[in-house]
Amino acid sequence: MKAVSTTRLGGHSDAPFGSFNCGDHVGDHPSHVEQNRQQLSGYFDEQPIQWLNQVHGNHVHELTSYSPNAITADAVFTRMANQPIAVLTADCLPILLASEHSSEYETEIAAIHAGWRPLASGIVENTVTKFSCQSRNIHAWLGPCIGNQAFEVGSEVREQFMELSADNGACFKNSAPGKFIADLPRLATNALRQLGVVNIYQSSYCTVSNPNEFFSYRRDGRTGRMATVIMKNSLAGSVTQ
Repeated sequence: MKAVSTTRLGGHSDAPFGSFNCGDHVGDHPSHVEQNRQQLSGYFDEQPIQWLNQVHGNHVHELTSYSPNAITADAVFTRMANQPIAVLTADCLPILLASEHSSEYETEIAAIHAGWRPLASGIVENTVTKFSCQSRNIHAWLGPCIGNQAFEVGSEVREQFMELSADNGACFKNSAPGKFIADLPRLATNALRQLGVVNIYQSSYCTVSNPNEFFSYRRDGRTGRMATVIMKNSLAGSVTQ
């Protein structure tokens, strides 16, 4: 298993996309984006990465063959070996899932674009149900995203999550009248645990408060995108971090 989450460092793009922007929809020069993507593909043995056209929905695409065009979905699931799959983020939460290899089940992987809208509409649930194994045999990694000190939302956002589970109440703190600070990774963790996923690992990086390392849409508006990518090897073994 190979997996990587990029920073904004070490690429070819100019400001405000400096320098490792992988998003082709943000106004960056197409040749710079292509150079960055090719550089990232090198980490995955030059295999072409499957990109998504993310729309903040809850559709999970089950990938059975590579498409040179971006696929409209907010998560991608596959059993394909040597096929990297990716999501793009700049504050939203990237989640990678991988099942443990066993004689009974084939190794399966997924990448999720877990902004608050996909989370509230069931993107995690829709992805986990794609796996053949039991949920306890799935490993989840939560990448860099907007931190729990920076993500202010309105009461309507909190209400949507409260309708899903009373446990989500602890993921919100009052910040101003009608405003709350939301904990995006904790909301995702709640969803995973309710599905029986217990092997959960979390990055501690906040995209908003680390401008030298990460793009942040909330902080900068016009900015680049990081990529979070996972690939199953031909001879899949246990999940490694």
